[in-house]
Amino acid sequence: MTTRLADIAAQAGVSEATVSRVLNGKPGVAATTRQSVLAALDVLGYERPVRLRQRSEGLVGLITPELENPIFPALAQVIGQALTRQGYTPVLATQTPGGSTEDELTEMLVDRGVAGIIFVSGLHADTSADMQRYERLRGQGVPYVLVDGFSPKVQAPFISPDDRAAMTLAVTHLVSLGHTNIGLALGPKRFVPVQRKIEGFVRTMQDLLGLSTDDVEQRLVQHSLYTLEGGQAAATALIDRACTAVVCASDMMALGAIRAARQRGLEVPRDISVVGFDDSPLIAFTDPPLTTIRKPVPAMGQAAVRTLLEEIGGTPAPHSEFVFMPELVVRGSTASSPGGRNRP
Repeated sequence: MTTRLADIAAQAGVSEATVSRVLNGKPGVAATTRQSVLAALDVLGYERPVRLRQRSEGLVGLITPELENPIFPALAQVIGQALTRQGYTPVLATQTPGGSTEDELTEMLVDRGVAGIIFVSGLHADTSADMQRYERLRGQGVPYVLVDGFSPKVQAPFISPDDRAAMTLAVTHLVSLGHTNIGLALGPKRFVPVQRKIEGFVRTMQDLLGLSTDDVEQRLVQHSLYTLEGGQAAATALIDRACTAVVCASDMMALGAIRAARQRGLEVPRDISVVGFDDSPLIAFTDPPLTTIRKPVPAMGQAAVRTLLEEIGGTPAPHSEFVFMPELVVRGSTASSPGGRNRP
C-alpha cells in the first residue's frame, strides 16, 4: 500500500498525504489536484475506489423538500428544462414526511453516479443542522449548488432571493395604503430565510413607522408551519392582535390567512389585507387574486444550473452567495386600511 501511494504521488506530483486524502474521500483537496491523482491512478493501472469512479455524464440530481407547495414544482421545471438544454438528464428526488431523508436521497444519487446535485431549501437552510454532510459530499468529489438558504460553514455556491428586500417591498406597499398594524406570518425561526425576512420586516417597520425591535418581534411576528393550516393559525393569532394586514412567507400560508379572516367574518381586502410570497403558479386566480412578492424563479433556476455545470466542468464558481431581487405584484388581496378610509 505504501509503495502504491508513493507511485501515485510521484506520478501526480503531489504528496502521499494528498493521495491518501483523495482515495479516502476527504475534503480539503483542490479539484485540479484531485483530478491529477485520479489520472495517475488510471495511468498506473490501479483501479479507482468505487466512490471515485467516473461519474455519469448525463445525470444531475435535484433534491426538493416536497411538491405540495407549487413553488417547488415551478423551480424544478425551470432547472429541469435548463439541464435538458445542456444535454443532462435531471433526476428529481423529493423528501416526504416519514419518507426518505435528504441524506438518504443524497446517498442514492451518489450511488447512481450523478454528475452533480442541486439542493433546494435543504438542511443547508437550517441553522440547527450539521453542515459537515456537505463537506463529506465535497470530499467524494461530487459538485453541488445550494438554493434558498445560506451557511458560512459550507464552501459552495448559494443561490438565494433577497428575503430582506422582499419584506421591505411588502411593508412599504402596506404602509402606503395606511396600514400601521402589520403582522408577519412565517415558518420556524431556525431557518435562514425566516431569519432574513424578520430582519427586513423589523428594519422596515422601524424606518417607516418608528416601532421598536422588541415591539415588532414580540407582537407582530408569528411563527408557524409553511402550510395552508400554518398560515391560518398564524393569521388567527395576528388578527387577535388587531392587525389590519398580514405578510406571509409563502403563498400557501397566505391562502390560510385568507381562510382565517373569513372564519372571523372579515372580508379580504376590505377588513384585512394579505400579502403572499413566491407568486406560485395559479395564485393570480385565487379569490381574491393574491398580492404577493414574486420570487425570481427563472433567474434563480438558470443560475443554479449554470453554476453547477461550471463546477462539473472543473471551473468552480466562487464560494459565495448569488442574491436575486424579488418584485412586488399587486393584485386584489390588499387595499387601504379600514381605519384610514374616509367614511361618510
